[in-house]
Amino acid sequence: MKAIADTGFLVAFGNRRDLHHTWALQIAQQVTEPLLTCEAVLAETAFHLGNVRLVLDFVQDGLVRPAFVVNDHLQRLMELAVRYADRAPDLADLCLIRLSELHPKHPVITTDLGDFRIYRRGRREAIPLIHPPML
Repeated sequence: MKAIADTGFLVAFGNRRDLHHTWALQIAQQVTEPLLTCEAVLAETAFHLGNVRLVLDFVQDGLVRPAFVVNDHLQRLMELAVRYADRAPDLADLCLIRLSELHPKHPVITTDLGDFRIYRRGRREAIPLIHPPML
């Protein structure tokens, strides 16, 4: 599976008590190469799990791979921040939108449908998503 990992997926994977934990385990079993992500997602995940070591294990074990340098995409991130200012996006969301633009065949694995159903890559193209079935 080639995909991009969002915070909600990683938190659900790392927290047995999360509502979406079983779903996240099923998705993780399909991973054949590291999921792309960004450092902002890893930082959010570590914060929500309260366990930076676990998040570093996700990287070391090959579940995810940071594949984004903010400075290399600063102008586009700023454009996205202005475009979606009414939604008050965080840096992780902006980085994932940009990753999706860079890797158009990669869906975003997320539990955040409220935002990711609105976000677009380019001007109008919906971002393909993998999400829990009940959302």
